[in-house]
Amino acid sequence: MMTELEGLVQRIAGKKILVVGDIIVDQFVWGTVNRISPEAPVPVVNVTKEELLLGGGANVLHNIHSLGAEAVLCGIIGDDEMGGRLQGLLQDLGASTSGLVQGKRPTTVKTRVVAQGQQVVRFDREQTGTPSETTIAAMGSFLEQNISDYDAIIISDYYKGVISKPLMEKLLARVAQVEQETGKKIPVVVDPKPDQPERFAGVTLLTPNHLEAEKMSGMRIRNTEELRVAAEIMLQKVGCQAVLITRGEAGMALLESGRELLSIPTTAREVFDVTGAGDTVIAVLAMGLAAGAPFGEAAALANIAAGVVVGKVGTATVSQEELLAVLHGEEKIETAFTSCG
Repeated sequence: MMTELEGLVQRIAGKKILVVGDIIVDQFVWGTVNRISPEAPVPVVNVTKEELLLGGGANVLHNIHSLGAEAVLCGIIGDDEMGGRLQGLLQDLGASTSGLVQGKRPTTVKTRVVAQGQQVVRFDREQTGTPSETTIAAMGSFLEQNISDYDAIIISDYYKGVISKPLMEKLLARVAQVEQETGKKIPVVVDPKPDQPERFAGVTLLTPNHLEAEKMSGMRIRNTEELRVAAEIMLQKVGCQAVLITRGEAGMALLESGRELLSIPTTAREVFDVTGAGDTVIAVLAMGLAAGAPFGEAAALANIAAGVVVGKVGTATVSQEELLAVLHGEEKIETAFTSCG
């Protein structure tokens, strides 16, 4: 398996991935705590550093670029300072900003205050809900004109209103048209929020976490059999080809239509921060499928990539060099599949 995965890491370089979804600026305020405020029982953080990072769909794009592939982001930003700074961050990566639509609502910003390596508080500045018809039309126009240029599509859904049923229908109709006209298959991979699962009818693969899988399937997941049944319910409900459930320290579980459930154990040695781990998983999955890998192989590589990023603090990415170091055995990590059928 490791030899195949090393080859896959090489093959994903140069692939073109379209990321559609909610765009977030992750702001980190770093500092130290030496005392409690006399005004209220809260820590006083002495700020030492601030930084802005790409979050949401933008972090998915960052992961893709870190692994040597090409990505374009299609989503909404505000006509504000943070929107401009996000564009600057994308340009610093060498990524195109052609898919960004400037809407009336502000750019979503999540601010995390971190002291002594621990998150003290997070506060969000955002406006959710269905965007204006003009904004959605602009996104739809970009998708209509450009989808055929890509090898895979990622839907990064944070349920801010961008990933609506009409937008998904338009996107999937265009994907089907391209396949019919050219024979080119473009996998559509979704990192979903569980609300309104009918939005994703006909996509290639879903990647819910454990809690999202429970909500989407409408059942508790307490053992392997319930995990299999929940995945089967999601397959039937959405009509997709496969479901990959991410399970934190329990690893992942993959169910392809007509096959047995496969369990993939975690490769993480230490977990410092899970921020953005799902973005890494879906980025690597989509790149693997774009490179022609089967679901299991793409999921195994995504699992190893997730094991790397959770060992870092902050919204992190993984590089080709880091993945190859693991696969070459320098980190002594093994990946195994277990049939749960």
